[in-house]
Amino acid sequence: MMLDDQGVNDEWIVRVQGAEYGPANIETLREWKAEGRLLPSNEARRADVDLWATAAEIPGLFDVGALAASARRLTQPPLQIPRRSFTQILTETLQIYRKGFFQFLGLTLLVLLPSICSQLTTAFVKPSQASNVDMVSVLAAGFAFLMFILSIVMWPVYIAGIQILTADIVRGNRFNLVAVLNEAVRFWPRVAALCIFVYGVFFLLMVFGLAIAAMALAGSSSVLLVLVAMALLILQVWMFGRFFVNVLFWQQFTVLENAGFIDSLRESRDLARSGRNLPWIQRPLWRGALIASIWFVVVLAITLGAQWGTLHQYLNQLLTTQDPQALLQQMTEAQKASGFNIAAFALSVVEKVLQPLVGIAFVVLYLDSKLESPPDVEPIVRAGQGDAVR
Repeated sequence: MMLDDQGVNDEWIVRVQGAEYGPANIETLREWKAEGRLLPSNEARRADVDLWATAAEIPGLFDVGALAASARRLTQPPLQIPRRSFTQILTETLQIYRKGFFQFLGLTLLVLLPSICSQLTTAFVKPSQASNVDMVSVLAAGFAFLMFILSIVMWPVYIAGIQILTADIVRGNRFNLVAVLNEAVRFWPRVAALCIFVYGVFFLLMVFGLAIAAMALAGSSSVLLVLVAMALLILQVWMFGRFFVNVLFWQQFTVLENAGFIDSLRESRDLARSGRNLPWIQRPLWRGALIASIWFVVVLAITLGAQWGTLHQYLNQLLTTQDPQALLQQMTEAQKASGFNIAAFALSVVEKVLQPLVGIAFVVLYLDSKLESPPDVEPIVRAGQGDAVR
């Protein structure tokens, strides 16, 4: 995707190794290019747009032939495009979310509205206590189930839409929700298949961990069984972490690179393990893990905030009740008495509205990780209308 051509009167800012030059119009940029002092790898943006792309994406400035000729220049190596710091990635994520808020909200509503309908129907339409079949309860249960299925069906469209919309905003393209949805629907079969595989493997690994915990509790009196359970738990953690690394960027390769099922997983693994010559904070793996960890903390805080009263009550019952069966009965009765938790429901909606931030952050990280890193050279562009120096 390229920066949209909005006219010959656009002015541009060029950034070389952290220093910004311009604004310059397209004619000035062509002069710099003709003199060999403006390269496709230079970062550039419109003067009225805060998001950076490269000079290669300025409409009408570089064509395929010019790019090939530039690549063959041995006396003028390509400039290093400075990688974003982790703070810059987070800052740009917030800027993108703010700029496309209503479009991201529209994508979120694809999965959020059916989920809300399912939850509200389940909460407020209770099954009849009578022996006869209650048609209203049956219809409500069927409607809630259909809304749940619809939410799952729309999830691949939501994932693909986040990738497409974020990339459009980063590159300065015009964007609208209808166009994003039309493009996202094309990726539904492949994204859905990968969702089943990726989430299915994570689910099985979680079940494996719960089975290990149950085995450890059941055999707490046997030292050998406890040691075996600990060994299996270490294996489960290793498998979980390794799989997490391999699928870190599967969404970006599937949608933005239009890669196939196997290619998405393979290229995701390769990109996640790249950058071993970089400091650890600049490696895609650690940055992705930090982004996931930050989001986990946010979700945990929202969940604890919504359920704090209930958790506090359960903790008090746990400390004062010795009989496990009586404790379970008290917890069940307390849950029934509390009814529909409006605060928890509202906070869960807030969580879903904020969830696109994770997808945006991974797209920005992906685009940053794909930048080439050639050796450092001296800046070649100087501020001014038509001035360029080596």
